[in-house]
This record gives sequence, structure tokens and C-alpha cells, in this order.
Amino acid sequence: MEEDGYPFIPVDKEALCIKCQHCLAICPTESVSIFGLDPANSRSVVGGFPDPDKLEILIKGRRSVRRYKHENIAPALLQKLLEVAWHAPTGVNSRKVCFTVLDSKEKVAQLRDEVMVGLVRLVKENVLPQGMEFFANFVRIWEDRHIDVIFRGAPHLLIASAPMNVASPMPDCMISLSYFELFAQSNGIGTVWNGLAKSAINDLVPETRHLLGIPDDHLIGYVMAFGKPAVHYFRTVQHGPALIHRAL
Repeated sequence: MEEDGYPFIPVDKEALCIKCQHCLAICPTESVSIFGLDPANSRSVVGGFPDPDKLEILIKGRRSVRRYKHENIAPALLQKLLEVAWHAPTGVNSRKVCFTVLDSKEKVAQLRDEVMVGLVRLVKENVLPQGMEFFANFVRIWEDRHIDVIFRGAPHLLIASAPMNVASPMPDCMISLSYFELFAQSNGIGTVWNGLAKSAINDLVPETRHLLGIPDDHLIGYVMAFGKPAVHYFRTVQHGPALIHRAL
């Protein structure tokens, strides 16, 4: 505290600040401001956290959705999903996760067509990498039956990436998508962790990274397809017991 009673950061400590805003969040009287932020614009957490039983149902009741309605999510809801999910924790509070989002079914269809062109070329040239030969089946199903196994006909796609030079790029991306998924499903939006799309974009047809504008120095953590679900579940499943090792 300064002599006049106001808190301050010593000059020799300023470089250690990681902009976590703990000081703003912990003050009970909205008296601390930092970086020009007004604490009155923050939401109060007092009495605002979800009921634990409902949160348990959300976690246990979350399901992968692979059938979607052919309609886009309202832009305002989509923006809110992304803004809230971006509050997920990151290593050393780097906050460098980038959400690359395809915000319409038309854009996903354009990406799908580009990916399929690349996959067809790889199949015809017989140069699919070892262990990825099964993508030839997806190409055949698309050409013969026009069924999209890779993107599942989802109207939206979310790619989480982060610079490779931050402290923990892969965990940062995975955590942010986990936050996105739970918040999305609490808003009635279905999601699926899409490893096939990640492999197609990042490994098999990497030119699509440039099409999407993903920086070369970014690591793609994972890809998530999402949209209004065309299938609904009515109860939680019964996994378990949990694998727990109590050390020492």
C-alpha cells in the first residue's frame, strides 16, 4: 500500500505481472482497478455458480453429437459461446488460444469440398500416410453415397490453435474446447471432438490451414464440430468405477 492508502505494484515487480486480474477479482468492494478495467463491469460470482447437482448432470450427460439440423446457430449465441469459452485457463495466463470458427453451413461445406479434393488426390496417387489408409473409405462413401463422414454434416466447425512458443499450447487448446463444449451443451448446442477433421486439415491436406488462415507458427490443438442437434439423449450413462490411485 502507498502512503495514501492505495494499492500499487512496485516498479521492480511490474515485469512479473501476468495480467491474471486476481487483484481485481478478489476485492470485495470493487475498489481495485488494473489495466484501466472497471470492476463494475465484471459479473459477481457471489451466489452465481451453478447448482452442483445440475453441473454433475451436465458433465455426466454430455454426449457426442454426430447428427445435426441443417441450420446455423444465431450469430449472437455463437459469439457468446466463443467469448465465454475463451476465458478458459492457459499456462502462465498467456491467453494466446485462437478460435478459428466456420460460422455457417456454407463455409463448412466449402472446407469439406476442399478437403475432399485433396483426399481424392492422395487416394488416386496411393500416397496416404501409413496408418491413415482408412481415409480412402471416407472418400469412397462421399463419392458413392454423398455421406460426409469427416465433418458429419455439422453446420459449424471450431479449430483451437496456439503459438508453439507459449508455455503449454496443446493443453491450452484442449482446455478451451472443453469449456466451449460444456457451455455449448448447456445452451442446447451439440458438439463432437473431431479427430478426423483435425487429421485431414493438419496432416493430410495441410494447404487447408492456409485457406483457413491458421498461422504457420500455431499448433492445432483439436477440432470440434457443433450445431443444433438432430438427436437428443434422455439420461446419463453409467461409467465407472473411476480409476483412482491414492498416492503416498
